[in-house]
Amino acid sequence: MTRDPADLTAADYLDGAREMAAAGRPYLAYLLAEEAAQRTNDPATAAGIRASFPDPTTAREDTD
Repeated sequence: MTRDPADLTAADYLDGAREMAAAGRPYLAYLLAEEAAQRTNDPATAAGIRASFPDPTTAREDTD
């Protein structure tokens, strides 16, 4: 593993997003996926990444 975040690739961030999603950490997964999408040159691929990891704060339903 690299110690310099500048050396990380979109695939590295996407792997981290998958790990966080599997660990039940949806917001961290979202943040890592967003970084992966920003590092992706293809807009369609970036959109697919964002669709796979939606912002959990906007997807929540309020319960009383």
